[in-house]
Amino acid sequence: MKYFHLVWAALFRRKTRTLLTLLSVLAAFVLFGLLDGVRVAFTAGSEAAGVDRMIVSSRFSIIQPLPQSLIPRVQATPGVKTVTWANWFGGYYKEPKNQGFNIAIGPDYFKVYPELVVSDEARQSFERTRTGALLGETLAKRFGWKVGDKVVVTGAIFPNKASGDTTWTFDVVGTFSVREEKLRGMEQQLLFRWDYFDEANGYGSGTVGWMITQVEDPNRSDDVAKAIDALSANSDHETKTQTEQAFNLSFAKQLGDIGLMVSAIMGAVFFTLLLLTGNTMAQAVRERIPELATLKTMGFSDRSVLGLVFAEAVLLIVLGGVLGLGLVAILLPALSAMSGGMLQLPPVGARTWGVGLAVMVLIGLLVGVLPALRAMRLKIVDALAGR
Repeated sequence: MKYFHLVWAALFRRKTRTLLTLLSVLAAFVLFGLLDGVRVAFTAGSEAAGVDRMIVSSRFSIIQPLPQSLIPRVQATPGVKTVTWANWFGGYYKEPKNQGFNIAIGPDYFKVYPELVVSDEARQSFERTRTGALLGETLAKRFGWKVGDKVVVTGAIFPNKASGDTTWTFDVVGTFSVREEKLRGMEQQLLFRWDYFDEANGYGSGTVGWMITQVEDPNRSDDVAKAIDALSANSDHETKTQTEQAFNLSFAKQLGDIGLMVSAIMGAVFFTLLLLTGNTMAQAVRERIPELATLKTMGFSDRSVLGLVFAEAVLLIVLGGVLGLGLVAILLPALSAMSGGMLQLPPVGARTWGVGLAVMVLIGLLVGVLPALRAMRLKIVDALAGR
């Protein structure tokens, strides 16, 4: 900090060039923050998963259904406390852009998922109404739905015997909310009765998408999982019982490897940033050769000059990076609000700040290494002579 004023003065010697470079760094770290927010959003539900829950799905594909007849056998497995089930429905409301998280659920679903809060009145109405649907509060506010409305959903796959096409009509009987802010994305779901789906599904009945098991002792989850999978071993419907985290991640990966895509994009962005800022630092040091020689004449050692150039490079990247992540911290809540709750992006967390700062320092050091070494090896006579 002793020579901070020298570093600051050198950095803003060419104000226009420095400001344009700072904007480039800012843009790179805005992109980094937004992409990391998307990555976290895809895995937030899995990270919040209860340790006492496991998902039983097909061993061959998470979209391949399982026979309903397997449910009582899973329920009878030692260590299993409660079993419920669900089917992915998908579909959209009015326009394809209004894609929905619509899921047919079995009995005891809300017992297994206590983080979903439903009033007794809404639950009883749901049990009485065969075509009833419970909406997440965020979803209900997004479309202005209320209790008593009829919601028409165009399914993505499953034909409805009654309508003759993939159009399904649900009666809104209530809403549900979540207990924790980090689970707010779960309020985007429309949940309806599995028995109605099973009866009206034109593709046939008697199958479930996956089962959710609640175990009595989380410490015995591995043993319970092996016992469940042994029930269907060597059959045409072999199962894979896994943690809820692993299941949710495998579901998200149907869209692609989010982590790999984010890493690839950021790798390209930071490589470009490295070239851009490297050129800026090289040019800045080249213009100040006589000044650096003067500093050495005044008694600055080679190591001191080396440190000054490194500090300038790191400061350039850190300034732009911190401003970029600070802007992301403002943008993420705003984007979530503007989407009407459809896009639930988490705030910039300590991990993102930590990784971001580490990347800033690393890029700063890489950018500064060649100019700093040139400044350190500079000979006073040659520099002052313009050679």
